[in-house]
Amino acid sequence: MAWVWLILGGLFEVGFTTCLRFVDGFKNVPWTLAFLVSVALSMGLLELASRQISMGTAYAVWGGIGAVGTVLVGIFFFQEPAGALRIAFIFGIVACIAGLKLIH
Repeated sequence: MAWVWLILGGLFEVGFTTCLRFVDGFKNVPWTLAFLVSVALSMGLLELASRQISMGTAYAVWGGIGAVGTVLVGIFFFQEPAGALRIAFIFGIVACIAGLKLIH
């Protein structure tokens, strides 16, 4: 179950980074509230997962999910560039995350 919490926490990290695009200096109240809720859930789920998964592995996986997810949100929703090297590096992050899961 810890891996489920960790994956959910990583997805909420994507949520809070995406919300940052819209908070407008924390003046946009709905987006600021969404950011705060996402941060709290993300961190809480990371803490919960790290009770059973080593902290280094949990943090790397959580951060990787957040990084890859945020890049994908940027590409698919905000028309950020999706060049071959950028995609290759994303796959590199995913490969490293899979490797950490395999050795845990």
